[in-house]
Amino acid sequence: MGLFHIVFYQPIYNLLVWFYDVLPFGGIGLAIIVVTLIVKGIVFPFTFKMLKSQRAMQELQPKIAAIREKYKDDKEKMAAELMEVYKENNVNPMASCLPLLIQLPIFWALYRVLTDGLQSIDPAELYGFVAHPGTIDTMFLGINLAEISIVLAVLAGIAQYFQVTRTMSQRPAKEVAKSSGAMDEAMMANMNKMMKYFLPGMTLVLGLTSLPGGVMLYWLATTFLTVILYSIFLPKPKKSESVE
Repeated sequence: MGLFHIVFYQPIYNLLVWFYDVLPFGGIGLAIIVVTLIVKGIVFPFTFKMLKSQRAMQELQPKIAAIREKYKDDKEKMAAELMEVYKENNVNPMASCLPLLIQLPIFWALYRVLTDGLQSIDPAELYGFVAHPGTIDTMFLGINLAEISIVLAVLAGIAQYFQVTRTMSQRPAKEVAKSSGAMDEAMMANMNKMMKYFLPGMTLVLGLTSLPGGVMLYWLATTFLTVILYSIFLPKPKKSESVE
């Protein structure tokens, strides 16, 4: 916990206080959005690697579909051939999980910061160059970011749904998938289907029951930025190439 406090909690605490103090408007809400931009910049190398991997997965779909069809009666051979294709093209079907895992400690640190002490600043937590702002107004656009916000919870859940729908790995047509049944691909298909509803549902439930509005604002902003990055670096395939 000491390492977590030093590496994640204290830097985020100071960033929020510093931006709250220096930004001319927007208060703590804008400070959270700016911190979101910084976090996305830090994890961008991992995000970019994930995007490259998923783009490669899209480009490999014809070859993957051919392997599935060729070895549809030999699941072990199919799995081995698919793994060889992934290895040759430096593709990891599970790469989409990495940026999320990297952001989890940042997400938890922000939660702790917003629930433990932003309304009453602790001078002992501040770096020497960060001025003490006195008290922090946690209101943003009429929403108290230190409390549960139904509006932000719903918006974050909707944004999460569109992100998962937009960013999940592309798969070949349902008919081909049914005729194959390779273990790794079936697992990815089931995981994609689960994530499509589970992650938005979990975001909504947590936002309505336990997470303060400030955390939901961060999650909404980072989800929005993720969708933008996908639109830029991983264009949506044509309708003829889309999947079920």
